Amino acid sequence: MDARVDRPQPGWRSERGEASLSDVHRSIAVRQTGPGWRRAAAFVGPGYLVAVGYMDPGNWATSLAGGSKFGYTLLVVALVSNIMAIVLQSLCARLAIASGRDLAQACRDAYPKPVSFVLWLLAEIAIIATDIAEVIGTAIGLNLIFGIPLELGVIITALDVFLILYLQKLGFRWVEALVITLLGVIALCFAIQIALADPDWGQVVRGFAPTTEIVRNPEMLYLALGILGATVMPHNLYLHSGIVQTRAYGKSLPERRQALKYATIDSTVALMFALTINASILILAAATFHKTGQTGVAELGDAHKLLGPLLGLAIAPTLFGIALLCCGINSTVTATLAGQIVMEGFLKIRLPPWLRRLITRGIAIIPAAAVTIWYGDSGTAQLLILTQVVLSLQLSFAVFPLVMFTADRTKMGELVAPRWLVAFAVLIALVIAALNLKLLVDFAGWAG
Repeated sequence: MDARVDRPQPGWRSERGEASLSDVHRSIAVRQTGPGWRRAAAFVGPGYLVAVGYMDPGNWATSLAGGSKFGYTLLVVALVSNIMAIVLQSLCARLAIASGRDLAQACRDAYPKPVSFVLWLLAEIAIIATDIAEVIGTAIGLNLIFGIPLELGVIITALDVFLILYLQKLGFRWVEALVITLLGVIALCFAIQIALADPDWGQVVRGFAPTTEIVRNPEMLYLALGILGATVMPHNLYLHSGIVQTRAYGKSLPERRQALKYATIDSTVALMFALTINASILILAAATFHKTGQTGVAELGDAHKLLGPLLGLAIAPTLFGIALLCCGINSTVTATLAGQIVMEGFLKIRLPPWLRRLITRGIAIIPAAAVTIWYGDSGTAQLLILTQVVLSLQLSFAVFPLVMFTADRTKMGELVAPRWLVAFAVLIALVIAALNLKLLVDFAGWAG
């Protein structure tokens, strides 16, 4: 397979370069004829890897806190966050298919070296912060189900490097199959728990409607900002623009238009699934904790302990722990792939796949293991808070370049984003920047 790709657009600084994820680039065949659903099926997969980042363990804590404190009211915030995610991820697919670059490569090709280096450094910090959160989430899941100490659980998460290597050797479809299977397990666990919780479905529907109470109540506004600010993850923008290129969709304009259409459908459907999971966590918290006056539940361990007595079945906390573990495994897999895309895209570093992934995983595991061994549970809670702040700080440095690239006809050619989409994306970028800035100011005040 030729790992080098043509880069014909004049808007970029370089014309040719190493393909994104070169070991699996264009490795999945795409039908150009036959029924539309058969052609669309070839593109199913990348969207679900991306959706994992929108339901990671960091998001669980925010949804638990929102549901236990304010019932179903903040469901509308989850919906708005999801709409933002759908727009930004569609731009990632557009960038990849139109230019043949992932977001990291595009930044390297579009900006001077000093700017590109700073963006790489920020992206790398964000990848580490994301990975730390996922590693801790997986370790908590292992602790809740099997009683494995957190310190040992953090080390065990390193094994996912070998799992990725083995599956990718079989073909990238196997990586996608693992992720989608685990997502199915998560969905089943929550379906059973919600059936047991028996929520007020009228209140659930009303929760998706906007209300001025969110703005008027400072505490509610703060949680809403937390849900919005932590939903769109920087690593997902790099990840999607890389893995969508695993499809061999051809180089002609009609072929690329078709690829963009099906890739956008894939990510949109997958992100609606992510919304369902996030909403399920909030609904479960509202129907169990808020309903019984337990309004201060935000820790994953606390939720696990309380679910059994409240729902009256011993299996409820086990299902919660299984879902968390599956979520943590999925998130560490996708974060490792995103780390590879960022390192290769910005720096053009060529390393054996096993070494690239070992470095990416090691960078996250070492600080996570050190904190859990030194401080225990309280230290991991503080570390999770810090990772969310780091992600908030970095996010705009990924969103703004993405919006600018996809709005530039010289870079995108005929697949440039339409004006209405650009306007919507600019609004989203500004809102995210403002919300994250407020989160940082609030955190600084809280830390002070």
